[in-house]
Order: sequence, then C-alpha cells, then structure tokens
Amino acid sequence: MAGIIIKPRSRILHGHDWVYSSEVMKVWGNPEPGSIIAVKDGKDRLLGSAIYNPKSQIIARRFSRQRQELDVDFFQRRIAQAVKYRERRGVSATAARLVWSESDALPGLIVDRYGDHLVVQTLTLAMDMRRDLIAAALVEVLKPKCIVERNDAPVRIAEGMEPRVGVLHGEAPAPFTITIGGLEFEVDLMRGQKTGFYLDQVGSYAAVAMHAAGRRVLDCFANQGAFALACARAGAASVTAVEISEDACENIRRNATRNSLTVDVRADNVFDFLKAAESVSGSAPYDLIILDPPSFTRSKGKLEDALRGYKDIHLRALKLLAPDGMLATFCCSHHVSREHFLGMINDATVDTKRTLRQIATFTQAQDHPVISTLPETEYLKGFLFELAPGR
Repeated sequence: MAGIIIKPRSRILHGHDWVYSSEVMKVWGNPEPGSIIAVKDGKDRLLGSAIYNPKSQIIARRFSRQRQELDVDFFQRRIAQAVKYRERRGVSATAARLVWSESDALPGLIVDRYGDHLVVQTLTLAMDMRRDLIAAALVEVLKPKCIVERNDAPVRIAEGMEPRVGVLHGEAPAPFTITIGGLEFEVDLMRGQKTGFYLDQVGSYAAVAMHAAGRRVLDCFANQGAFALACARAGAASVTAVEISEDACENIRRNATRNSLTVDVRADNVFDFLKAAESVSGSAPYDLIILDPPSFTRSKGKLEDALRGYKDIHLRALKLLAPDGMLATFCCSHHVSREHFLGMINDATVDTKRTLRQIATFTQAQDHPVISTLPETEYLKGFLFELAPGR
C-alpha cells in the first residue's frame, strides 16, 4: 500500500480525518488518484487508511484507523452500521439520510432514502470510482426498488469529476409523494433540489410552526414550502412563501392543494421582495419571518461577502416585523460558524435599533450526525428570536 507521511501538528494528529496538501511531508509508492493509501506520522506510525486525490486541496480523507481496503464487504458493514445508528435514534424509516459522508466514516458518500427508493451522491473521487460496489452493498443491505445517482453537485468539480445523473439499480421513478411531519410532499428524485428534499431541516419545520398560530407568516427561500405548509397547518393567519424558482413555486402550490392548505406563493428574488416590502411606508406586515437561504459561500475566502449578504436580508426582515414578531433564521454553510452568524445578526439588530430575545437554537437533524473532532460535519445552525420592546 502506498502512502503519505504527514508533518508535525497536522490536524489528523488531533482527531480530524482530513489531510491537506500543505500538511504532507512525503508521498511514497506513487499512489494513483482515487486509490487507498496509508497515512503515517514522522516516526513511521500508522494513523490509518485514507482515500487519496492529489487534485483536491484535501489530499487524503481517513476512513479507518487500521489498514483497510474499500471492498463490497466493507461497504456493507459501514452502511449497516449507519442504518442501525439511525434506527437507535428513532429516525424516520420513510425519508432520511442513511449515510452522511465523514460522519459515517464513508468520506464523500451520501445516501438518502425516500420510501423504497435510494438516492446516492459520490462526492469524492475514490467513492465515485467504486459506485458500483456501493450500489451492490446497498442492494444487499436495504433491498431498494431503485438507486438513483444524483451526482450533479458543484463540489464534484473540486475533486476533478464531471456532473452525472442516472440510475444505478432498478428503474427511475416518476415524481411521487412522501409524508414528512404529517404533510404530503411531492419529490422528484431525478430533477428535484439536492436529492429530492431538504431532510436536514425536518425537525425545524414543526418547531418553528409551533409559534405560527394566528400570525402573519413570511417564508423566504421557501424551496419545497415545508416551513410555509407547516405554519399554515398550525393555524397561521396568513402565509406567504417566496422562492425565485417558478418550478419550485408550482411545486409549493401543488403541495398546498394536496394538503388542503392556503399559501400565497410568490416567484421572486427574496432580496428584491424584502426591499419592495420595506418601501411601503410604515409597513410591518409580518409576525413571523423565516429566513432559510442556500449557502452564500462555498469557501473561506468568500466569508466576508457571505456575511454581507446574510446581513442584508436580516436588516430588511427586522424592519418588516410587527411588535412581538418572531424571526427564525438559518445558515447552512460550514464556513460560517455559529459565532459568525450570531455576530452578524447582532450587528443587524444594532443597525435597525431592534432588540431580540433568543427563544430557541437549531441544528441539523439526527440523521446528519456531527463528529466532535470534525467541525465541518456541523454545518447547519439556526436561531428563533422574538422582538423585545424597544429600549
């Protein structure tokens, strides 16, 4: 087995599983991209087995502390372990993330379940090269009707891979409905957002909707409309959902009709929508505003630009809240820490002369587990605030 020797003080010596190219002291054995390598320290002690890709800034990702090959038996064991963890945590058997990359010691592999169907993403070169083995292991462990490959994520470019969508097992399903939190949603595994649904927010939909009764609700970046529909079902006085994609808006309308709920769906850019609403003199038309935007940055280098974008929507949202209004806000970029995010919100309250009481905090659902030594596995953070009386 070829391998690398890492420099002293590399993060892998402190429990992390990634090795950056700048942390490599020596490469031996001429490993091929996508191959399995041994990771050793300067005293020739084995730190584990890792997948290797010299085209990526993260040159190695450890998946075992022992010598280990990536064969079908290995994938079966790891997938079975991931499924058992979720069963212990009471995760839904209908719609859930079954494998979450490094959090399940399968770096770059994502597997989501929607009923009898599985959706797979292979976001590292090594996993992509072994997707047939992965599909065989999934069939053996889970017996799905079909396995859809949704490898159209932009992150694949960093690993030197082209986008690809297809079927690894069975036949491609037509759009169908699933039940999440007592609501029916249409999912399209071949063409929908991500793998079909934003599963990481499942717990947050109901938690926010608990505060919606009798309130005028604005759901920004609504996507499938999960927050909007949950609030409508909870007895909101009115619900407006804003989403830039007309296709997504039509999906929200169909979901609202399917659940016998009323939602005012607007196909608009959220920044433009908030700006227009703010321009109405003396207007404070909402009692609950939900901000759940896509990631504003995919790199640390764009952090300041992202924070400016987040601050802009928070400034405008705070101005639209009625007295005692509530703000539920989320960030899904791991490059924006909880401290960065909360600091930006506090800056927005200062600029708008508003005071917020923190009511609740949010993180990703339990089917997206967090590893304590891998901060990158904790990417979703959120807060629920209530406007306090002016001081």
